[in-house]
Parts: sequence; C-alpha cells; structure tokens
Amino acid sequence: MRTVVFMLTAVAVIGLAFWAYRENYRTQQAIAETERLQDEIAAARARLGVLRAEWAYLNRPDRLMMLAEMSYDELGLLPLRPEQFARVDQVAYPEPTPPLPGLSATIELSSQEAAR
Repeated sequence: MRTVVFMLTAVAVIGLAFWAYRENYRTQQAIAETERLQDEIAAARARLGVLRAEWAYLNRPDRLMMLAEMSYDELGLLPLRPEQFARVDQVAYPEPTPPLPGLSATIELSSQEAAR
C-alpha cells in the first residue's frame, strides 16, 4: 500500500512539474509579446509626433498664402479676410423640434427615489 501512495505522489509531482514548466514558457512568451507590442506602440507614437510636426510645418500661414497666390490663376483662391466671416447673431439656427406626442418633458421618479 505504501508503494502505491509513493508512486501516486511521484506521478503527481512529475505532472505538476510538467505543468509548471509549460506555464513558465507560456508566461515568458506572453511577456515577450507584451514587450514587442510596447515597442510597436512607442514607434507609432514617435511616427505620430513626426507627422504632427510635418503637418504643422506644411500648414504655416505664410506658406499657404504663397501657395494661394501661386495657384490663383488655376484655382481662383483668395486670401481670407476678417470681413468674410459672419457674426454669431447672423447665423440662422434651426428651430428646436417639438417633443414627440405622448412624451412629457417631466421625469417621473419612483416612490423610493422621491422619499429620499
């Protein structure tokens, strides 16, 4: 009987060792994947920073003004002037839509909420 218990214990220890070995490698693989993704995110952020800087450089007002003047004959672009913009009181906003029939504008509370 003692031999059977020793054998079962040995098999259990070997099985647990095998499971721990596999879990260790799965964990290392997950850590490596996480580090790779972190590196990709850092590279994407660096590229995004460069693209934002390029966008800011290309949208300089003096450069856009020069491009508008150069392509006036082809596109008919004119420089923006303050008098081209309207005042807020001149904007025609749409009328508010009435609520749907059968719906009231009030909110009813349950008796428990009203008691608080």
